Amino acid sequence: MTSIRARLVLAMLALLALAAAVTGVVTYRKVYEETETLFDYQLRQMALSLRDQGEIAPGQAAAFADEQLDFVVQIWSVDGRSIYASRAHAALPTRALLGLAEIVVEGQAWRTFSVATRDRVIQVAQPVQIRQRLAADAALHSVLPLAWLALPMLLLAGWVATLVLRPLRQLTTDVAQRDAASLAPLPDRELPQEVAPLVAALNELLQRLARALDAQRAFVADAAHELRSPLTALKLQLQLLRRAADEPARAEAVATLGAGIDRAARLVEQLLALARSEPGASATSASLDLSELVREALADTVAQAAARGTELELIAPGPLTVCGDAAALKALVRNLADNAVRYAPPGSRVELRLQREGDAVVLTVDDNGPGIPPADRERVFDRFYRRNAGDEPGSGLGLAIVRSVAQRHGATVALADSPLGGLRVVVRLASTAPP
Repeated sequence: MTSIRARLVLAMLALLALAAAVTGVVTYRKVYEETETLFDYQLRQMALSLRDQGEIAPGQAAAFADEQLDFVVQIWSVDGRSIYASRAHAALPTRALLGLAEIVVEGQAWRTFSVATRDRVIQVAQPVQIRQRLAADAALHSVLPLAWLALPMLLLAGWVATLVLRPLRQLTTDVAQRDAASLAPLPDRELPQEVAPLVAALNELLQRLARALDAQRAFVADAAHELRSPLTALKLQLQLLRRAADEPARAEAVATLGAGIDRAARLVEQLLALARSEPGASATSASLDLSELVREALADTVAQAAARGTELELIAPGPLTVCGDAAALKALVRNLADNAVRYAPPGSRVELRLQREGDAVVLTVDDNGPGIPPADRERVFDRFYRRNAGDEPGSGLGLAIVRSVAQRHGATVALADSPLGGLRVVVRLASTAPP
């Protein structure tokens, strides 16, 4: 795992090295050129200083003849006769080009400046090799301080990287110190602009987790509460079975116990269906024909409807394609049909209609039962809520499952008055969009 701090330090050092290299090259060339210009200025000034002198004094001639002096002074008469040379040299320039010039004599390059008077020509020369060495030394000494700054810049880069990454380190410490039950939002004050979106996303995730955990706790608490009653009833029915004095009483107790087991089994089935329909539960999504799916779901309700003498009718124009989880959508249709058959009077009629409206597929379920008053139509979607249940057994989870499945599929569920006299449930699903 690569450290962000290491990356930042290396990036800063790379930029500093590049800047130092460019600065060093530019400075080196500039100082080198300026030193060359300074040497040319010295040649010119020396030659011009001898231009107006009649004779070179012995003391001055001795100074020019110093072996440590890089300059060589030569004077010719106007007819080309050499009348003075500051010191002996194996290969001195033998001609004078007025002004600044570069002359090569026997493989050695000389930089010269020559000036002419009425009776003589004065030339001051310097070996190019010496000039270049001196200029290079001067230029190199000018860029050496950049090298000495390498260590301080390294330390400074490390300190800057540590300072810049301090909010991330503080955020990491804050998250690491939390336990599984701590879902409070992370502090988002005084955060860098680049870190703020990350903290905002984490806080949104924590809020979603908190809501999911609250819903889970509420579900477990409600399930435990609802299971307590049927389990207690089963225990009582089992005691009645044991106390039955004769065969008819025993048969009645067995039938009652079987009905209680059926109710408990249905409640458990409804609880499992609700858990599977919760948002975030794992599910498969595929393209499916909603008309065929509704037919398959109604097959599970036909027996119950026939037992009550209720007529089930499905009106579907043809294949209607939606994208979703087949098992979850079957549970939605099955619960709607089951509620309609269960709460409508015996011998009534339940009608299911499928139709396309624009980009949506609409499922409508009508019955001629007691209906639901408008004031209670929102509350009936709550878990375990049952209003005026009468003698009909139920768990109060049917419409909760319907809404949960609809929310997972991006659908809407609405309750209204049915033309048949009872309740109308309208489910609107996207015809092509996945859940």
